[in-house]
Amino acid sequence: MKRYILDFLRRGLLACGIGPLVLAVFYLILHRQGLVETLDPEQVCLGIFSLSALAFIAGGMNVVYQIERLPLMAAVSLHGGVLYVSYLITYLLNGWLEGGITPFLVFTGIFLVGYVLIWAVIYSIVRKKIAHINEMLNRQRQKPE
Repeated sequence: MKRYILDFLRRGLLACGIGPLVLAVFYLILHRQGLVETLDPEQVCLGIFSLSALAFIAGGMNVVYQIERLPLMAAVSLHGGVLYVSYLITYLLNGWLEGGITPFLVFTGIFLVGYVLIWAVIYSIVRKKIAHINEMLNRQRQKPE
């Protein structure tokens, strides 16, 4: 267990440096669309801290896929659930998501579609790599010595 916690911390610390960069891109997009003119220091600091925390959690949560005792669907559910809650809290804290059921449902739908698409792409890439490695191993076994 200690190994997983240390790996979570290492992955999280590597990823959280990216948080402020993501925030800068996010604010630049909002500014270009005319949705944000100026930001006060409190908004900037909250954005930096919250996105750094989000990046830390998102980077660290990949460790769940290394826990061999955890079934794949349990790992996917845990990973997706923690990311969903983390993104939702971050968006609400920063005022990027309006109150009400419609914005919440739109956010949830976009998150689910994005998560499933990204997960499906990664899964298919890994499956192809595994198939290739298995094919190479089978060829190695069949070679006469």
